[in-house]
Amino acid sequence: MASTVNPPRGMRDFLPAEKAQRERVLSVIRGSYRAHGFDEIETPVMEDSSRLHAGLGGDNEKLAFAVMKRGLTTEKMQTASEALDLADLGMRFDLTVPLARFYATHRAELPKVFRAIQMAPVWRAERPQKGRYRQFVQCDIDIMGEAGPSAEIELITATAATLDALGIEGCTIRINDRRLLASSLSILGFPSKEHEAVLITVDKLDKLGADGVIAELRERAFPEAPVAALAEFLKRPVPETAPAFGADAIRAALPAGVTEEVILELAAIGHAVEAGRGDSGALIEFDPWLVRGMGYYTGAIFEVAHPSLGYSLGGGGRYDGMIGRFLGSDVPAVGFSLGFERLVDLVELDAATNDDQVALVYDADVDAATLVRLQAALIQDGKRVRLEARPKKLPQLLDQLRDAGFTSFAAVRSESMSVDSLEFKPLGG
Repeated sequence: MASTVNPPRGMRDFLPAEKAQRERVLSVIRGSYRAHGFDEIETPVMEDSSRLHAGLGGDNEKLAFAVMKRGLTTEKMQTASEALDLADLGMRFDLTVPLARFYATHRAELPKVFRAIQMAPVWRAERPQKGRYRQFVQCDIDIMGEAGPSAEIELITATAATLDALGIEGCTIRINDRRLLASSLSILGFPSKEHEAVLITVDKLDKLGADGVIAELRERAFPEAPVAALAEFLKRPVPETAPAFGADAIRAALPAGVTEEVILELAAIGHAVEAGRGDSGALIEFDPWLVRGMGYYTGAIFEVAHPSLGYSLGGGGRYDGMIGRFLGSDVPAVGFSLGFERLVDLVELDAATNDDQVALVYDADVDAATLVRLQAALIQDGKRVRLEARPKKLPQLLDQLRDAGFTSFAAVRSESMSVDSLEFKPLGG
């Protein structure tokens, strides 16, 4: 018995109908991003291993696929102190690190404020499970060179418009700022050197709840006084009706004394986005404990939430320090990424109908030259043309053609010498 032949674990094949749907969704996303003034770029699927493991990608660096050096001898393999010594390249695990390298490479050729689109696959050595793959597509927009909050406003506005264009309703964009997180932890008594470690646990608040987060912090032996202060703060009474988004709402959700300048900046971002949406309704929601796990974020952070899902549809934030790692001088940068694989399952775009998709079903005695000539004439007329040999069971073939998007067919006989001699019949619904 022949063995089952499947793609590698965590990777998938897509049948024509699935591929067509994915391309329709990508087309809508691309069109929306371009309408908001972003330009598409492309970077290699591999980067130098040293760049991928430069401490910019957080835990994702551990999931990078390494590409072994060419010409390795057995002796070199045996004397390597660790696996990465055998690799000089790696598959990109996100699109942000390659973008930072791209900007450092081409800065002189780019405008002062550069707005980039990247829509491409990335690879991570994940443990495959439902909704988590080793190869998946990300859809990113980034703005480099703009230090002010107008960049965040542009990104959130473009992302919200894209979700609207895809017909995905009920989303909110949760927003926070890494500076507010740091200020809150300091006020509660956590030393700054412990902030990143504490946030790893705080990031689990949605999954563990307040009690679970406090228990884990105690298990990890953080100082009791700040842990107790955090526990008391998390259990404080919350008003039944939250104030509308704004500076007052942000202050009310945080410990007293947090950085006022950041509160006002975040409130301004939210107000500008919602003003731009007009009658589209509220969108922005402040989340005081939104963390975003990537350690390179330096300012505002955001995440797309959907009421029917237990995970985000995308996210991003400001990462002002990353490009400077390549250039030697800091460049302000902020980005927003949509998780395409999670998004595409929610989208219900109608299949494109195209009256110019036709099939020529030919008899066995029709010569190849005639078929090619007829096909070329129809293509010249703007049609998509498929050649199909007439089978014994014609209805089955016609059903397959209709399912593939073809709208009409014509029988080609040995005497069919021109397109005018063909009789096209609709394939029906």
